Amino acid sequence: MSNDLLYRIALTRVPYIGDVHARILIQQLGTAEQIFKTSIRQLEKIEGIGSVRANNLKKFNDYISCEQEIRFIEEYHIATLFITDQEYPKRLLHCYDAPTMLYYKGNANLNCSRVVAIVGTRNYNEYGKNLCEEMVAGLSHHDVLTISGLAFGIDTIAHKASLTHGLPTVAALAHGLDRIYPWQNKGLAKQMTTQGGLLTDFGRGTQPDKQNFPRRNRIVAGLCDALVVIQSGTKGGSLITANLANDYNKDVYALPGRVDDMKSEGCHSLIKDHKAELITCAADILNKLNWNDSQPKKIQKQKMLFPELSENERKIIGLLQENTIHVDEIHLKSGLSSSSMAAVLLSLEMKSIIKAFPGKTFRLA
Repeated sequence: MSNDLLYRIALTRVPYIGDVHARILIQQLGTAEQIFKTSIRQLEKIEGIGSVRANNLKKFNDYISCEQEIRFIEEYHIATLFITDQEYPKRLLHCYDAPTMLYYKGNANLNCSRVVAIVGTRNYNEYGKNLCEEMVAGLSHHDVLTISGLAFGIDTIAHKASLTHGLPTVAALAHGLDRIYPWQNKGLAKQMTTQGGLLTDFGRGTQPDKQNFPRRNRIVAGLCDALVVIQSGTKGGSLITANLANDYNKDVYALPGRVDDMKSEGCHSLIKDHKAELITCAADILNKLNWNDSQPKKIQKQKMLFPELSENERKIIGLLQENTIHVDEIHLKSGLSSSSMAAVLLSLEMKSIIKAFPGKTFRLA
């Protein structure tokens, strides 16, 4: 049994240690195991942790449930993705509340070049169904991964249409991987594990309780490049997901309906409030994201040989090759202190080698 995995799972189960605080601890101490082995006095000194969280970390002793989780993972060949793992979805690292641990059953590349989330009402009509199927069909020749929430309605239509058109499709779940909700989608979920996958930050035994769905929605919003809302009322999970996507600086699109159609009121509200851009078909997304080519072109960054650069500058340039990444990811992977990293980033900006973008992200100039 891996002690590393045991402590990683344990970190997600300590009371009052959520994803934000777990990330702070990892940035300061490096590994989950080291967090649990650090003295309470040192833990209390870490900004944002305090005595209550430090005490909870030192008092945690429910390792039996963590061992049970590991046995479940091994029995059903589930992949675990910790926030510091190379395979962890890079797009989620840009979110301040990125899940500390993800459980994944599937074969889709979560770091593929193009990801579109499709969400909408459970109570769709024929118009919404047709729009969703046409949207997926329009994306089918452009190497896109679709993501949704496996709920009744638009989510299910998006997943099924993706399978039909040969697109990988991933469902973010509001429960553990030992169950499927709704149960009517068990067959669909099984098929998705061979052409996409099932993804969750909930451990086994977690029920699909109401409060879990907004947490699930943040994965849908954070994992995509663009989010599409197809039919939504004025309340519900689709609008929550759209608002989260806006918070994460994602492109949000909505398809309009009749002005008197209650099933499209949410889409119209997003458009009127400038929280989503109006689109009518997949071609609009492809144009706006510059995805019109049938095969995505890999941008080849010119090999840069700057003999005057320091070792730390070269290290950060290496991290930014072909990627736009968040300052927290740079901090985690570079191994530099916060002050050293900030100085190196500023130096590279002054030399016009990198560019800073909203949301504390950086990429090569």
